[in-house]
Amino acid sequence: MANTARRHRIALVAGVVETSEEQGKAYNTLVAFGPDGARLAFYRKIHLFDAQGSEESTFIKPGPSTDPVVFEAGEASHSLTTCYDLRFPELARSLADAGAQVLLVCSSWVPGNQKTEQWLALNAARAIENSVYVAGVCQAPPVSVGRSVLVDPMGVIETDLGLEPGMRPWMFRLRTVTRVREQFPMFRQRRLL
Repeated sequence: MANTARRHRIALVAGVVETSEEQGKAYNTLVAFGPDGARLAFYRKIHLFDAQGSEESTFIKPGPSTDPVVFEAGEASHSLTTCYDLRFPELARSLADAGAQVLLVCSSWVPGNQKTEQWLALNAARAIENSVYVAGVCQAPPVSVGRSVLVDPMGVIETDLGLEPGMRPWMFRLRTVTRVREQFPMFRQRRLL
């Protein structure tokens, strides 16, 4: 992955299964590399999907750190989260508090009753609540629901890849983050911390 990032002079974020110190369990890890191939950040998933009859905790170990993972790439501050983390608004808020302008969500959102609607709503909610862009990348059907999206800080889906595997370049407009944070100064106004 580092060589690919360096060869194409891009920032690259990928999900990997990482060996843990516990026999029979691995970490669900996101790792980010810069255009020079250097590792920018990594995040080990902290919220495991023990829901709807699934028990991710039988084979995945939760990350030991709950510290927000934020890194610089290009002109923006990005953060890393994984799949089920999207259902925990306090994680997204901690990332925004740490300076994230773009939340990167790597997911295999399991299909089920109204799961696509929840996927889209939660990506939009995290964007609106934190005045950030959310780039929610989800594996295509039949394994997952697909619908990789980029949501702007007002909750508008700027791009939606639908159900097929695909890729689409997109430029974040960071002035939009600044403008929305000026219009809705939630970070200054909140009373509960």
